[in-house]
Amino acid sequence: MTAAPTIALVGAGRMGRGLAVVFAYAGHEVALVDMKARNAADFARLEKEAQGEVAKTFGTLARLGLLADKDVAVIANRVRVVPEAEAGPVLAAARFIFEGVPEVLQQKREVLTRVSRLAGPEPIIASTTSTILVDDLAHAIEYRERFLNAHWLNPPYLMPLVELSAGKATRPDVVQALRTLLEGIGKITVQCAARPGYIVPRIQALAMNEAARMVEEGVASAEEIDKAVKYGFGLRFAVLGLLEFIDWGGGDILYYASRYLTEALGNPRYAAPEIVERNMREGRIGMKTGRGFLDYDKLDLERHRLERLDAFAALLRELGLVRPPVL
Repeated sequence: MTAAPTIALVGAGRMGRGLAVVFAYAGHEVALVDMKARNAADFARLEKEAQGEVAKTFGTLARLGLLADKDVAVIANRVRVVPEAEAGPVLAAARFIFEGVPEVLQQKREVLTRVSRLAGPEPIIASTTSTILVDDLAHAIEYRERFLNAHWLNPPYLMPLVELSAGKATRPDVVQALRTLLEGIGKITVQCAARPGYIVPRIQALAMNEAARMVEEGVASAEEIDKAVKYGFGLRFAVLGLLEFIDWGGGDILYYASRYLTEALGNPRYAAPEIVERNMREGRIGMKTGRGFLDYDKLDLERHRLERLDAFAALLRELGLVRPPVL
């Protein structure tokens, strides 16, 4: 069996520790690299704190039934904390480097400049920024073709999704290499353009603000809105996703509902985007016409619907929300 490549995580804070858990759990040797110059006592405190948090997280995963108690120490020992003075050889030997310092543009640029010089031309370097565009950071990198962004959802050791965003100079094989690494440890990757908000944060910002606005307007209590999201919004989109859901019900429903809400609430934020109106003109209404945001021409639609409903029923059973019929 080929040894798992060493993973270097730059920044020993919250993100670095979370990713250390992810990769150690998946069998990788992990170097948690502190890029701040510290005296021996300060580094010893940081090392103890970081290793303690990593071990505590593995203990939590054991309580959740995701690993055995006896394996906690074994897996946690795959993570070592490296002082700034020893960063050079560690970064140069790594196959993948993830930068996870605070979301401050200048700080990230300074750290990435140092990291890229120490690492040399071989490692793939990925930022984990949730707010800064990849090309706003790429100028700090000497080998930009090997740099991209990997946005993780918290907590990264539980959430499966990682959003990948390539820069203008990123080579396609670099993106594929990172996808292979992440999918090899059980993550699900999506690739998106370098746009503010990526995919999930952009959608959830709208949804969260609208939920808060409904509390503000007295539409419903916070408890009732959250109940509606958990057992309505969340359940449906966990099975179908947003765009297939539009196709399932019909893009015409969204088109007319958007027009009504825009007028009734007097706010243009509910207006449908041009693509919804264009789909209406072109007859791309969804499953009923065989085309929508997705194409269904080559699908056995009856079988496809049954598979989706089966997934929905399985989710309801898992949540204990299915009752037997009354006979």
